Amino acid sequence: MSRLDEGQGRGRSGKMGECSCEEVSSRGVRSQADVAYWKEMKWMKKMGEITHHRIKTNGIWMHVAEKGEGPVVLLLHGFPELWFSWRHQITYLADHGYRVLAPDLRGYGDSDSPPSPSSYTFFHIVGDLIGILDHFNLQQVFVVGHDLGAAAAWHLCLFRPDRVKGIVALGIPLFPRSPISPTQLFAKSFGDDLYISQFQESGRAERAFAKYDCLTVIKKFLLINSDDVLVAPPGMEIIDHMKTPSSLPPWITEEELQAYADKFQETGFTGGLNYYRAMDLTWELEAPWQGAKIEVPSKLIIGDEDMGFEGWTKEFVEGNLMKELIPDIEVVMIKGHHYIQQEKHQEVSDHILSFLHKLG
Repeated sequence: MSRLDEGQGRGRSGKMGECSCEEVSSRGVRSQADVAYWKEMKWMKKMGEITHHRIKTNGIWMHVAEKGEGPVVLLLHGFPELWFSWRHQITYLADHGYRVLAPDLRGYGDSDSPPSPSSYTFFHIVGDLIGILDHFNLQQVFVVGHDLGAAAAWHLCLFRPDRVKGIVALGIPLFPRSPISPTQLFAKSFGDDLYISQFQESGRAERAFAKYDCLTVIKKFLLINSDDVLVAPPGMEIIDHMKTPSSLPPWITEEELQAYADKFQETGFTGGLNYYRAMDLTWELEAPWQGAKIEVPSKLIIGDEDMGFEGWTKEFVEGNLMKELIPDIEVVMIKGHHYIQQEKHQEVSDHILSFLHKLG
């Protein structure tokens, strides 16, 4: 991740890896932000040269990481993540002849974070993405999304199928529009202590998260290894209910986790939480698309130990309803949990590449 140079908003376009940590050390590091920045720079050198853009789209400034040449693949992260979540796929796809664009979505990282939850509907997110495509003069792209980024990718296909060659969704299928709002549906299904339900009240999750340092919060989410739906016991905040692993799994390092923590220490979590707070508004506004099908070639990759897979997602994925909604879909189930593009990065990267090759 880059702390982009001061200028318009929070940064400008530029290439990473041009200055060493040793050079900075000789000049002197004067703030905690400087320390975090040069930790990021050190990690970025492992990924090779990545170009970082800061562009104006849909009324906000967004940070977009870019690498490679060829057909374009747009990578969309989830919660609580950053463009950095795609570090494995960025290098892999670029090395296999693709041009990769990985933004920090609105509310995250070095992109702007509007204060109102009503600014985080999927109409806003799709508007941001169309602006990115227009900025780079791209008529069509492949899109890959994880978690809420997968939901954003599905909505891009729903609202603007003319701009998408194909979609790979990780972890999250597109569910049909419910006759009741998402918050009502989740409360009816899981009660008031589902994480999504707890996230609805502005400030509540932020206050609960603040009891922990950012690294601990990141570990609680990214290292989750339960396949249960994320519901807290009555009277307990979800972040208190979530466990902090005593040791790291082999697929992620302390340095990588710290890269997330450093950025969220700068930005806070409100932007990401606002996606959940805008769910009902998205539901209201997307009524004209009731019953609309996804006509874009699609692939869903899902971990068999993802949160709620057995009790919530599996029946839908294996039934006929999803295939009616998304006629041209391929489903791949692999052994893994929720943050599958990191946990099983090589397997996921291979599945993404095979889908791109199939579509030419």
